[in-house]
Amino acid sequence: MKEHLESKVHHHYLSHKIQNELIHMLVFEIKNFILTKIKEAKFFLVILDCTPDVSNQEQMTLVIRCVDVSTSPIKVEEYFLGFLNVDDTSGQGLFEELQNMLNSFGLDIDNVRGQGYDNGANMKGKHQGVQKKLLDINPKALYTPCGCHCLNLTLCDIANSCGKAKDFFGVIQRIYTLFSHSTKRWKILVDHVTLKGLTLKPLSTTRWESRIESVKAIVLQAQQVREALLELAERDTDSKISSEAKSLATFELGNFEFLIGMVIWYNILSKVNLISKSLQSEDMLIDIAMIKVKGLIASFEEYRETGFGEAISTAKEIASSMEIDPIFPERRQIYRKRQFDEISREPSQIRRVSPEEDFRVHYFLYIVDQTIGSLKKRFEQYEEYEDLFGFLFTYDRLNSLIDGDLKARCKNLERKLQKKEISDLDGDDLYQELKIIQHMLPRETKTTSAILNFLQRMNCFPNAFIAYKILLTIPVTVASAERSFSRLKLLKSCLRSTMTQTRLNALSLISIESEFLEKLDYERLIDDFAEKNARRSIFHS
Repeated sequence: MKEHLESKVHHHYLSHKIQNELIHMLVFEIKNFILTKIKEAKFFLVILDCTPDVSNQEQMTLVIRCVDVSTSPIKVEEYFLGFLNVDDTSGQGLFEELQNMLNSFGLDIDNVRGQGYDNGANMKGKHQGVQKKLLDINPKALYTPCGCHCLNLTLCDIANSCGKAKDFFGVIQRIYTLFSHSTKRWKILVDHVTLKGLTLKPLSTTRWESRIESVKAIVLQAQQVREALLELAERDTDSKISSEAKSLATFELGNFEFLIGMVIWYNILSKVNLISKSLQSEDMLIDIAMIKVKGLIASFEEYRETGFGEAISTAKEIASSMEIDPIFPERRQIYRKRQFDEISREPSQIRRVSPEEDFRVHYFLYIVDQTIGSLKKRFEQYEEYEDLFGFLFTYDRLNSLIDGDLKARCKNLERKLQKKEISDLDGDDLYQELKIIQHMLPRETKTTSAILNFLQRMNCFPNAFIAYKILLTIPVTVASAERSFSRLKLLKSCLRSTMTQTRLNALSLISIESEFLEKLDYERLIDDFAEKNARRSIFHS
């Protein structure tokens, strides 16, 4: 390299123009690979999401989900195609940008069979959102709200509907802020915390299910955190900090009601976080997601009946280790002033509710019921998919239907996938194919992907193959779009905030779809590069 740089050769191929040329050659090949697979699949789904970058420009990411039929076994893939700098973030503006991007890639918008977005009004709006604009053009583009966003909003719903819940998370954040704003205070905390890798964390303002980490650090180390607060109250010379630490240790962590609330929220967040993590897989299928969401709702319904007693038991163990009396504080009974003509009742006739029962009814049952209700409301779309595709989900579901029900469901699916009297499949033919498949399908084919692989091997059931391919195309979350934002932050940083949109897209595609780099013919690319630059040199000379 040193000899090359010190030589008198004029063409070193180290300029930014040559870098961009090499990058764009790689991107051209990768994009061709991806677009070929999407066109082979024919039907695909679009996933959109937006975020501001470090230079305060709104970036919209486009991810395409499809069934890769060129592999065996068949795989469900999600491909990143690029970022787009958008100025108009209204539903109409984002839809027009989507149209332009699909046209630039040579993808037919009529082949879109689904759309997955977050729960923003400009995306999911029933009248002016992107999903409505796309449905007006292509009624077969089934809309699915992001499952993880729905779980996140469920937690927002229940936390914001109850004053005690707001106070609880406020205390969690106050404890973290108190220690984190000083290295000396943090050292006091670290000296008391015994579990490695489990320290206080701030509350996320967007990803509510991730607050489990903030709550977990205190639930499992309540005694140690309280001791750290008491030591801080004694040692800190700032009266404000000392008073704050003493107040948190005495009136919050020293309060039995707070400990019970902490255990309850830990259980709720744990359940939701577990399902949210599992839904973020790229190959997560809608039927599996529906099973998990139904299981989550059933888990909360069971928790409603048994959870309070378990929470009391756990909180008493924590209180015992902290030498706190496991009792609910008695509240003074407030009697309403009565008018002269009202029938008065003696205090002895008024049924008094115990503090424990009052806490159970107005806090525990309230937030659990809110959770169950919000989950059912936000996942209503899954019920529609159950009615539309449910008979195709498993071997057992397919074989459980009598002829009349099976035929009715096939005709219903035909109508749903129809535009201007032209449908993706024929309902009568699908019915006949499924009647044969019922007798051929092996019992071990438990999932929709396994059934589709079986149909590919048989290669004689075109309508059933299309139905299952569209079913597998339906998304569960927009996690792939969120992951592309992580790469965006790495590439367009404070030190590299002025790169052009073309270079940003090229680097993002190479980074996100790096697995395609192994499939490139580098010898051919080098020859093409050398030939182009040789012609350029001859032209300039």
